[in-house]
This record gives sequence, structure tokens and C-alpha cells, in this order.
Amino acid sequence: MDKTELAKIERFLRRTFANQSIRVVARPRKTDSAEVYVGEEFLGVLFLDDEDGDKSYSFQMAILDADLED
Repeated sequence: MDKTELAKIERFLRRTFANQSIRVVARPRKTDSAEVYVGEEFLGVLFLDDEDGDKSYSFQMAILDADLED
């Protein structure tokens, strides 16, 4: 994913979740995925699916049991 594509995805996520702190950052040595953050907090990985010429994106976020503790 190039910088233009990452910026489009970032704008979409910010608008969808009404949160201007969301950042989409390229991963080192990877071109098919990016990291998603809210501020400095890592949320998950965004993967590009470009099969058959139809682009789509999949967001994967792990929620640890310890993260659910108050």
C-alpha cells in the first residue's frame, strides 16, 4: 500500500469512528498491510486483499483478556 492509499484508509477510519486520533502507518518491509493506532496505542493490522482485481481491506484486532480488566 502506498502513502496515498494509506491516507484514504485513514480518512475513512477517522470519519467512520469519529476519531481524529486514528493513524494508519506503513509496516516496515511489508507492502500488503499497515498498522492502525489510536494516538500511540496499537490497535491492530490492516491487510490488503487484491485478489481478482477487486481491492478490499481486512482489519484484525486482538483483544486480550487482561485488556478487559478495569
